[in-house]
This record gives sequence, C-alpha cells and structure tokens, in this order.
Amino acid sequence: MESPPKTRKPRWQAIPLRVLLVTFLLTLFSFAVSLLLSILGVVIAAKVHGAHPDMRIAYRKIALPVAMVAGSIVLILSIVMEIRHYRQSKTLNGIVRASR
Repeated sequence: MESPPKTRKPRWQAIPLRVLLVTFLLTLFSFAVSLLLSILGVVIAAKVHGAHPDMRIAYRKIALPVAMVAGSIVLILSIVMEIRHYRQSKTLNGIVRASR
C-alpha cells in the first residue's frame, strides 16, 4: 500500500525574505527598463530640438520616481500574495492532517 505524501507545516519566517527579494528584483528591473526608455526619450528630444541631451533628467526625474512607485506597488502586492499563500497552505495542511 502506498503511503500518503508527507506535508510540511507552513512557516511564516520565510515570508519577509521572499517579499524583500521579489520587491528588490522587480524594483531593479523597473528602474532598468524605465532608465533605458527615458534615455532614449531624452536623446530623441535633444536631437529634435538640436541641443545636447541632459542625462540627469533621465535618472532623476523619470527613472527613479518610476522605480519608487513600482517598488511600492510590488511590495504591497507581494505582501498580500505571500500572506494569502501562507493562510491557504496552513488551511490545506490542516485538512490533510484531519483526513488521515
């Protein structure tokens, strides 16, 4: 007879680490993408106006605020998702233990 699969109890200690890791990676990614697009936009605008591009605008006024907003949104959403996943795992683990 086949033994039932072992389930481990969900632990809340891993939630903050996962939340911070996902938030950091997605914030970094959004900064990189917004910086690339803002540099392209600044260079194109400088060519159209016949001026030298000021790259400080791309960093300070576009990429950094976009990354901060994206990081805030990712932080909130990842906290909500991790808590929901923890509660669901805890409930399912209780159901499995009760059915044995």
